[in-house]
Amino acid sequence: MILKGKELADLIRSEIKADVENLKNKNIIPTLAIIRLGDEVADISYENMLRKNCEKLDIKLDIYKFKRDETTEIIKNKILELNNDHRIGGILIFRPLPKSLDEDLINNTISPQKDIDCMNPLNKAKLYIGETNGFMPLSPLAASFLLDYYGFDLEGKDCLIINKSTVVGKPLTMLLLSKGATVTIAHSKTKNLKEKCKNADFVFTAMGRAEMLNMEYFTENSVIIDIGFSRNKSGKLCGDIDFDNVVDKAKAISPVPGGVGPLTNVLLIKQLLKFYK
Repeated sequence: MILKGKELADLIRSEIKADVENLKNKNIIPTLAIIRLGDEVADISYENMLRKNCEKLDIKLDIYKFKRDETTEIIKNKILELNNDHRIGGILIFRPLPKSLDEDLINNTISPQKDIDCMNPLNKAKLYIGETNGFMPLSPLAASFLLDYYGFDLEGKDCLIINKSTVVGKPLTMLLLSKGATVTIAHSKTKNLKEKCKNADFVFTAMGRAEMLNMEYFTENSVIIDIGFSRNKSGKLCGDIDFDNVVDKAKAISPVPGGVGPLTNVLLIKQLLKFYK
């Protein structure tokens, strides 16, 4: 089974359109604020993709561009301004931030009510104590939505996450625990990774290492969610899984691109609407 995200993304868009129409009837125009530092190719590409999605869904997009070497104080003041602007329902800052900026200060400055990328420590703390109905990092949320859509029950299942970051591994752990799964986290120091992958019912990988994992790591009963994103030696976009080697042998796998990816942008907008509701 190939776990594609497009059909689910289209369903979520339909829900968003209905919500936006209800808000417009109350003279509310949902607005997303983006802060971009410099002209990084990846940032501009993501911005263009968000612009297209927002146009389709009647979401207003406010973009604030700064120099890559802008000061923390300038960025902080812009965030405070957006926090106090009642038109703005969500604030998204493109990352990674330049090392010259105080990232902790910036994360703390974003209003928890507008923190759609879940960077404020208060929102992270809520997640880590088991509150999974607030803001959440998008990739873990997309992985969860995808499995729900295809009818997978995680209660009592063994799940392995190959990532320990605060953006993927840790929030995904809390999501899976809330579903009754038993969760193990693997990382660069983990021993016997093949054995751990084979013993898991579900494997979630976000290493960013192109096509590293082949069928030697899995069994015919493995369900694999690939959150990795990179390019292989041929320059082709791919995930951590050697897809062609695994797709006909494992029980289920999400492709890259086309699996978790299509869900992240629509889920970002879905989280944006929480402010207005």
